[in-house]
Amino acid sequence: MPTLSYERDLLAEGVRLVAGVDEVGRGALAGPLMAAAVILPPMDVLERDADFWRYVRDSKTLSFAKRESLASGILDRAASWSIGTVEPEEIDELGVGPANRIAMERAVLGLETEPEVLLIDAMTIESSAWQIGIIDGDALSMSIAAASIVAKVARDNLMIAAETDWPVYGFARHKGYGVPSHLAALRTHGPCSLHRHCFAPVRLAMEIVHARTKT
Repeated sequence: MPTLSYERDLLAEGVRLVAGVDEVGRGALAGPLMAAAVILPPMDVLERDADFWRYVRDSKTLSFAKRESLASGILDRAASWSIGTVEPEEIDELGVGPANRIAMERAVLGLETEPEVLLIDAMTIESSAWQIGIIDGDALSMSIAAASIVAKVARDNLMIAAETDWPVYGFARHKGYGVPSHLAALRTHGPCSLHRHCFAPVRLAMEIVHARTKT
């Protein structure tokens, strides 16, 4: 479970504004890449509200319903939060690695309060703030875990809404990831505007559909 050990160590050094940053959607074949930045409440407030924060952990380990509930609670309690988005066409132009960093940078820039330190899951970004990259950060740092939940819920809800416009792909079920049903739908219908053409399965599906229409 994530703890506040990084945040406490920084507080002991006089740092009070720490933002956790995490992204979601890097490996999906469709949909945006999204990141969240979250500044937790002051330490004394966190301690008084420990019954809520003890459930915050890596978003991938939580059920959909639990993530939804926690995301709402985090947004209500956070000192500041922001979401950064990179759309599929930008991912195609930039590549996934640069897009990943840009989503995080946009999330940090969107914060109403400028953080002194960034805790980031496994990487660093372009920012004037002091940065600490933590491998498996969403499993170790409460700030990063909170950001992971906010980003995951925001992106999941966007992909669920996309089901209305593109029902043939099943976005509400797999959120754009390359599960067998999604790959089959791609080969049958070809990609839509939410798909990332820089990904090999999407390009292959385009070639299959194009070849079929020519015969």
